[in-house]
Amino acid sequence: MAGDDPKEALFLCALQNAVKHGGVPQAGAVIGMVMGAHPELRSRAKEVSALAKEAIAEVAKLSPEERLATLQTRAPEMIAAMSEKHEKKKVLPELEGAEKGVVMRFAPNPSGPLHIGHARAAALNDAYVKQYGGRYILRIEDTDPKRVDPEAYQTVQEDIRWLGLGITEVVTQSDRLSIYYDLCKQLIEKGGAYVCTCDNEQFKELKQNKTACPCRGNSALKNLELWQKMLDHTFREGEASVRIKTDLSHPDPAMRDFPAFRILDAPSHPKVKAHVYPLMNFSVVADDHLLGVTHVIRGKDHIANTRRQKFIYDHFGWQQPVYRHYGRMGIEGVVLSTSQMRAGIKEGLYSGWDDIRLGTLRALARRGILPEAVKNAMIAIGIGDVDISFSWDNLYAENKKLVDPTANRYFFVPDPVEAKIEGAPAHTAHALLHPSDEARGTRTLEFTGTALIPKAELVSGTAMLRLKDLFNVKIAWNGETPTFSYGGDSLADARAAKARIIQWLPAQAIVPCTLITQEGEVKGACEPAVKGEAGKVVQFERVGFVKIDAVDASGVRAYFTHK
Repeated sequence: MAGDDPKEALFLCALQNAVKHGGVPQAGAVIGMVMGAHPELRSRAKEVSALAKEAIAEVAKLSPEERLATLQTRAPEMIAAMSEKHEKKKVLPELEGAEKGVVMRFAPNPSGPLHIGHARAAALNDAYVKQYGGRYILRIEDTDPKRVDPEAYQTVQEDIRWLGLGITEVVTQSDRLSIYYDLCKQLIEKGGAYVCTCDNEQFKELKQNKTACPCRGNSALKNLELWQKMLDHTFREGEASVRIKTDLSHPDPAMRDFPAFRILDAPSHPKVKAHVYPLMNFSVVADDHLLGVTHVIRGKDHIANTRRQKFIYDHFGWQQPVYRHYGRMGIEGVVLSTSQMRAGIKEGLYSGWDDIRLGTLRALARRGILPEAVKNAMIAIGIGDVDISFSWDNLYAENKKLVDPTANRYFFVPDPVEAKIEGAPAHTAHALLHPSDEARGTRTLEFTGTALIPKAELVSGTAMLRLKDLFNVKIAWNGETPTFSYGGDSLADARAAKARIIQWLPAQAIVPCTLITQEGEVKGACEPAVKGEAGKVVQFERVGFVKIDAVDASGVRAYFTHK
C-alpha cells in the first residue's frame, strides 16, 4: 500500500487512530504506525513527516460518523483489527456453580484503612458479582479486639465507596456474638467441640504426640457446663477455650483439635462488652453459611484455614462454598504494615494515612490514581495460584489510559532559572490544552524578553534549546555562566541541532508550585491557569501527570502521580 506513495497509508492510519481514540491524532503516533508497518519508508522520514500533516488535516475535516464510514469502506480490515484487540481484553476464569448467580464477600479487619493489598480480593469479588449477578457482602471481621481501630469502621467503608465496589449489604461480626455462641452450644451438643482447660504447653505436647487431652472425653453435658462458665466469666483469659474435634492422627499438627473460641480480658472491644470471642475459622464458617456465601476468593495462605473449616462444615452437615485460592502478591516500594504506618504517623514521619509514601488506597487517591485503574490492574492479575510481584508500572499504565484523555496540559518549571534572551521579539505562545483535542482550546503565554527554564537543562556546553510552542534559544558559555540569544522560530533547525524541547514560563506571570513526590518536594513555578484545576489530574509537560491538591494565596501544591 505504501510503495512509492505513502499518502494512503498515512491517511488510513490517521483515520484509524481518530476512530479509536477520538479527536485529532498526533503526527508522531501516525508516523510511528506507518513506519512500523512499512520500514522501507524510514529513509524518507522528512517527506513522510510532511505528508502526515496533510493526512491528519484531511481527517480533521471529517465528522466522527464520516471517519468511521470512510474507514469501513476503504480499510475494513482495520476495523476488524481494532475489534480483535478489544476481544483480547482480560477475562476472568469461570466459576464453578455460578450459573444462577453468586454471593461473594469481602472481609477486612477494621485495623486501619484499606491498602493496595486489600484491593485484589475486593476487586475480584466485585468483578464476579458483576459477571454473574448476585449479592456482595462487606463483612467487618472485628472479633479480635487487639486488631480493632475504632476509626477504621468508618475509614474502611469510605475506602470501599472510593473503590466503587457494588456492596449490597454490610455485616459486622461483633454484632453477631450471640449467633456464634448459640452455634457453639449446638456444636458441643453434636459432639463436634469441647471445652479444654488444659495448660497451653501441655496441650501442645499432647497434640504433637497425636494424643487426646483429658478434656476431649468429657460428656456433652459437662462441656455445656464449662461453656456456660466461660460465658459467665468464671474462667479468666488462658484458662479455657473451645476446641473443634478433628482427626488427631492428621499429618499436619495444626489441623488437630484447633481452637474455635477463646477468652480475652483486654483490651476492651470498642463496640461490645464481651469476655468470649470466636476465632476466625469459626466465625467465618458461621457467617459464610448463614449469609449464603456461594464462592470465596482469597489468597493461598488461607488454604490451611479452608481445610480447618471443612471440619466445622462437616460437623454441622453444611455445604462448603466453592473456593479459589490465588497466589501471593509481593508489593514493594510502599509501607503496608498497619502498625508501622500508625507508629510513623504518631512519630510525625508520615503526615497521615494518605501520605503518598504509604500503600493505602487513600494515598493512591491523593496522588491521582483512579479507583477504576486499581480495579482494572487487579483484574488483569487475576486469580492464578502462581506467586507474583505487583507491578506499579502496570497500575500506572491502567491509570494513564483513564487520565490521559481528560488531563489538561500545563508547564511546570522545577528549580527555575531566569533566562534573558537577547534579540528575541515579544511573542504570544498558544499552547494546546490537550494535543489530541484541539477543540478544547489553548492557553496563552506572553513572552516579553525573559523566560524561566529548568536549571537542570543548563548543562555546560549545550548550544541550543527550544522553548516549546515558542522559539529556539542559542546558548553561549563563559566558563559555567550561560548567556542566551534568540535562535529563530524554525523547528527544523532545532531538530538539526538536536536541541532539547523544554518547558518554560514567562518570568512576569508565574505561580509558585510545590510538587510532592515519594522522594521529596520539588519547588518550582507553574502557569496561572493551573490554579483553576484544584482536585483534578493534569499533566505537567515533560514531568508527568500530577494531582492538584491545593491552591491558596501562597501558590499551588501538587502530588506526582506517574509519568
